[in-house]
Amino acid sequence: MPHALFVALLIAAPGCAPAERAEKKVYPHRWVYVSRSLRTDQHVADIERIATIASAHGLNGMVLAAGLDRLDLQPPEYFRRLRRVQAILEQKGLELIPILFSAGYGGSVLAHDRNLAEGLAVREALFVASGGTARHEPDPPPTLVNGGMESYDDHRLSGYALQDGPGRLTFVDPQVYRAGRASLRLENFALAAQGQVRLMQEIQVRPRRQYRISFWVKTENLEPPGAFRVRVLATDGRQLAPWNPRVPASGDWRRLVWGFNSLDRDRVRVYLGVWGARAGRVWLDELRIEEVALVNVLRRPGTPVRVRGEASGTEYEENRDYAPIADPQLDFRFDHDGPAIRLLPGGRIREGERLRVDYYHGMTIHESQTPICMSEPKVYEIWAEQAQRIRQALGPLRHFLLSMDEVRMGGSCEACRRRGLSMAEILGDCISRQFRMLRAANPEAQIWAWSDMLDPNHNARPNYYLVEGDYTGSWAHVPRELGIVTWYYERRRESLAHFSRLGFRTLAGAYYDADDLENPRGWLEALDQTPGASGIMYTTWENKYDLLAAFGDLVSRRR
Repeated sequence: MPHALFVALLIAAPGCAPAERAEKKVYPHRWVYVSRSLRTDQHVADIERIATIASAHGLNGMVLAAGLDRLDLQPPEYFRRLRRVQAILEQKGLELIPILFSAGYGGSVLAHDRNLAEGLAVREALFVASGGTARHEPDPPPTLVNGGMESYDDHRLSGYALQDGPGRLTFVDPQVYRAGRASLRLENFALAAQGQVRLMQEIQVRPRRQYRISFWVKTENLEPPGAFRVRVLATDGRQLAPWNPRVPASGDWRRLVWGFNSLDRDRVRVYLGVWGARAGRVWLDELRIEEVALVNVLRRPGTPVRVRGEASGTEYEENRDYAPIADPQLDFRFDHDGPAIRLLPGGRIREGERLRVDYYHGMTIHESQTPICMSEPKVYEIWAEQAQRIRQALGPLRHFLLSMDEVRMGGSCEACRRRGLSMAEILGDCISRQFRMLRAANPEAQIWAWSDMLDPNHNARPNYYLVEGDYTGSWAHVPRELGIVTWYYERRRESLAHFSRLGFRTLAGAYYDADDLENPRGWLEALDQTPGASGIMYTTWENKYDLLAAFGDLVSRRR
């Protein structure tokens, strides 16, 4: 055995002198995350209770999600409560750290202008002029087989490419149904791998078109209720309509409606079923798919509408040939129809003429996420004004957290495409501009951002949800003075090392609603080995603060 290898094995062997271990550190930034809208006095009381615990157990900052980037839309009583919260935090020795400026969850921007949502392109949707309007016609209608669950052999439905466990996990039920003669019942989830029981049909579609899916569902003692999901995937597995509909554990028949854009694909796979279910039963019936148009149509400079004659190629003009087009609901859901196009007297569109319409639409993904366009100038006008309003309302602040996580749409509208930038550059430019506008209002402030969109170990990658482009390299386009809040626990060491090598300061978003503190302990071990690590945060999305005191003791009294 070579001498050097022998020595190395002795050093690593149990009972021998251990290699140098990282020092356990008490980090300067020890924060707690709190989300309250300040719509009621109870929210102030909640914050005071949390602040009291945090302060008594060594924490020194509160990251507050409270609509602080829409101050111009808040009522007078909001500011009374905000001043009270600021006084409480000062008394408890906690910094107030606003979290704000989300592009992935665009609520504050959309509260100012809903048309600033990111737009997915629809190309050459067919409308036919008749009686003073032009109405959409499917081109051609998508064909879904056996949506009523009426055709089957034993318990296997015809027309479906996937049905998990016919006669064992899935059963044709001629006794319980919404319409027709039968439904499909899903049960025995404990027998399924990962509690996964699904039904899937592959359907032909037209590229760059808008589609609506609807079906009826009934539940009985489903555990957990969130196990029921709907997925629309391209044939290569790309998500086109991620959706976790909220159904009760037990409930009678209800109709659920969702939609998707086919992007550049001509075939999609529609999945319904449960993932991670443990118990209960689910019934499905009357599955349908239809092409729709102008649902949630967006009207801003980067999302133009074009109407042209199919035969003549004439591009018709808004306010000359047809009235302005808009969706009066614009709620980013699909449970309503898009508007017809109203033809104007004296216009050039003739009775019976077939029209081809290009437009962009917004949509919600998962339950509530409506991303905004990071290339439309008005977005930055809104954010710049809010940065100044925060300074006026709260005075100079030392820290801000940019809520720039999970930006799951982008690069699809004309505002993005005409810039000639990659999605990594568009994202980096967005974060850099946010950084500069907050620094303009608070020159001494440290600005932080969630890590995932800047992390190649997480979401800084190609083929990310509905993004048309690649986020790889986004980390090269943001200021090095930016602080990074990492939160992917399983890859914490890789993520922390990535940002540390680049010279970023790091802080761990820890806890995430577990029943113990193993997650924060794991983060602390990784932070101790990371140059530039400077903090850790108790991060709860479920308002679980039972372990806050123990967390504070863990991170502030390390021995």
